[in-house]
Amino acid sequence: MLLRTAAVGLLALPFAVGAATAPAPVAEEGTEVTRFTDSRINESSGLALVDGRLVTVNDSGDSGRVFVVDPATGDTVGVTSWAAEPRDVEALAPAYDDGEPTGEVWVADIGDNRAVRETVELLRVPVGTGDREVEPEAFTLTYADGPRDAESLLVDPATGDLVVVSKGVLGGSFYRVPSPLDPDGPNVMEPLGPAVGIATDAAFLPDGRHLVVRTYGEAVVYSWPDLASRGRFALPDQPQGEAVAVDPADPDALLVTSEGVEQPVLRVALPPAVLATVGGPAPGTSDGSGGPGGTGETGGSGESEAPTGSAGSATPSDGPQWGWLAGGVAVVLLASAVLVLVGRLALGALRAARRGTPGRRR
Repeated sequence: MLLRTAAVGLLALPFAVGAATAPAPVAEEGTEVTRFTDSRINESSGLALVDGRLVTVNDSGDSGRVFVVDPATGDTVGVTSWAAEPRDVEALAPAYDDGEPTGEVWVADIGDNRAVRETVELLRVPVGTGDREVEPEAFTLTYADGPRDAESLLVDPATGDLVVVSKGVLGGSFYRVPSPLDPDGPNVMEPLGPAVGIATDAAFLPDGRHLVVRTYGEAVVYSWPDLASRGRFALPDQPQGEAVAVDPADPDALLVTSEGVEQPVLRVALPPAVLATVGGPAPGTSDGSGGPGGTGETGGSGESEAPTGSAGSATPSDGPQWGWLAGGVAVVLLASAVLVLVGRLALGALRAARRGTPGRRR
């Protein structure tokens, strides 16, 4: 009975610790913008806006293709396909040249659950209405510090530079994709700094000075390029939320969706605390104007702290999910206690067996 109790505690403790440190919920559960009607879109893992239309891509297991969706109806109005079979496509981002959108998307074949791929791949794919087959430009990437699993790709709207975010359990990293990309590769990605754990997608905000990284249940906002955490907030419940995008015409909200058939695309307004934070002067500057709701004063770095509070407010983020880290430490301690207990019980059983051996003299 004691062993059973210890085992139950071992399994439950990290989840309890993680839940206890979870951020406050957002003030709203999200507004449905549209809903995918195409049953072929069953594992939406990346989302982008191109020419006013939604573009999405399925998770691993699909053929090489991206879907273009009319947000007014949710219907697929175009599919771009290519012959080469991808290994594990996980994300996409709009393509830019000289700060202008090109009508293309970057498709990121960067999934690597076991962290064993020596190289991953980026494809530059044209999108639009109608079905077409193309032979996209392909670029080979590798990590400077060894293979990583990743599901997030984002593009700086001002420069077109690309950033990948790895998906670590206790914390990931931002990686800069070389620019310009060498078609002969491999292109080595250098780490830039720590990111929140379990990152499933990311996108730049239209100001080009901030970006957002989402997990299955929350979003974390960072300033760019210093990657200082500016706040975090919970996202609406979804079956498996893996995609986020930002509409340049609606900079105060995120668009999020989930894996599954006929899933909605939800508009999630940025909480007021986050808006106040990202509306301030650029990192490292102080123009005295302040952001919305601000005082016009900043610290030496030019950053303001995201206020904490109840539902709808932002809470600080330290990159890795420290609640889960604390849970992991607790698991190690509890596992050690269980091992000691098992050892003592085994020793007691052995002694009892020896006492009961026939012919043994006491």
